[in-house]
Amino acid sequence: MQLKAYVVEDNPNIRENLIGALEELTCMKVCGTSATEDEGFAWLQANGWDIAIVDLFLKQGSGMHLVQRLQRQRPNQKIIVFSNYVNATVRKRCAQLGVDAVFDKSTEIDALVDYCAHQCFQMTVTTPTEQH
Repeated sequence: MQLKAYVVEDNPNIRENLIGALEELTCMKVCGTSATEDEGFAWLQANGWDIAIVDLFLKQGSGMHLVQRLQRQRPNQKIIVFSNYVNATVRKRCAQLGVDAVFDKSTEIDALVDYCAHQCFQMTVTTPTEQH
């Protein structure tokens, strides 16, 4: 079983590298991407997803505002902020908005992949399987 991820990232190189890492190293399937707040919001509200990975600075709008607008459809959905602009204030604001994890693009890509791999593991532990 794969987790469905959606990536909101305006830099095409970062977006493609992130998709490659997630799909190669975790059970995630990236089901879509966008470079703007409005496009990301529309997709996330209209489609099923497990993990949303959001950059803070986008071509239009902001990732912080997107996170603020976003409504989870299920309690186990995860929202991750992945940005070059991470500091204590950003982490605190993200926590206030219900973001599950915050990672710095320049230093924490491995931590992001590890977090996503752990979510895959959690899914296999909590998903009942028949053993007869």
